[in-house]
Amino acid sequence: MAWYSWAPYVPVAERRRRAMKKMAALRKKGVDIQPIEIEGRKIAKTFWGQAWCDHLESFSDYANRLPRGRTYVRNGSVCHLAIARGRVEAKVSGSELYSLRMKIKTLPTRKWNALKQRCAGQIGSLLELLQGRLSDHVMEVVTDRQKGLFPLPGEISFDCNCPDWAVMCKHVAAVLYGVGARLDRKPELLFELRGVSHEELIDADAEAAVSAATTSGKSKRLAAGELSGVFGIDLDAGSSGEPPETVSAKKASTKTRAKKAGRKTAARKKAKKASRKKTAAKAPKKATKKTTKKAAKKKPRTTKAKRTAR
Repeated sequence: MAWYSWAPYVPVAERRRRAMKKMAALRKKGVDIQPIEIEGRKIAKTFWGQAWCDHLESFSDYANRLPRGRTYVRNGSVCHLAIARGRVEAKVSGSELYSLRMKIKTLPTRKWNALKQRCAGQIGSLLELLQGRLSDHVMEVVTDRQKGLFPLPGEISFDCNCPDWAVMCKHVAAVLYGVGARLDRKPELLFELRGVSHEELIDADAEAAVSAATTSGKSKRLAAGELSGVFGIDLDAGSSGEPPETVSAKKASTKTRAKKAGRKTAARKKAKKASRKKTAAKAPKKATKKTTKKAAKKKPRTTKAKRTAR
């Protein structure tokens, strides 16, 4: 076949059958295969997945190649996709099973710190963050085209072993959409991909709440309601509606009073016992049964003659 000839067309069903066979062989070798499975026509359904796909489509550099990638990811051609810090590794079914590696630069420290500052005090909990239940301001910050979490085209590089000479082949485009589908189920992988910790956004929120409470001049302690809002958990107050700190302090003082009362009672009992011992030592000893028997033995016995004379 000449170098300019096209490879013979292979139906999608046959491609998938071949790919599944090769994936099964890799599983037997211990490879953790993570396929992308799309239900319905919509690739991404949650905030993070949709935000990733929208970000990709906002760049004109990708406009020509992305549509073909959508077709590939929808028909299950992305047989494996694994996300790690700064890289994505995938296998895509085409005329053959192609291996693909994508490198994505981690988020610069200065950019990450600036992003945390702009989000500080506006994220309710870690669960809300991962579920995408964010305020409009936070959504704008994290999805900002230049200053947000998502990578710019210059921060992404591809390497696919297919024969397509294009900078972004259809297999790469399919993997890019596959990342969006994966973020639907595991949004924390976006932070791992960019080399940052999603928990730091919550820590920044907690610090902002603490500093706001201490600088307000009202109290240097956070109330239970404020702590619940910061950490996304329920903190039970006492039955009287008092803060947990007050309730625990009252319990501690009650225990202290009970201990003191117990010590006083023990001291009184000890004093009474000592006085009884002193009184018993001064009083004359009572005759016991043993002393009575000894005295009876010492009495002289009378003879028969004396008894008769009497």
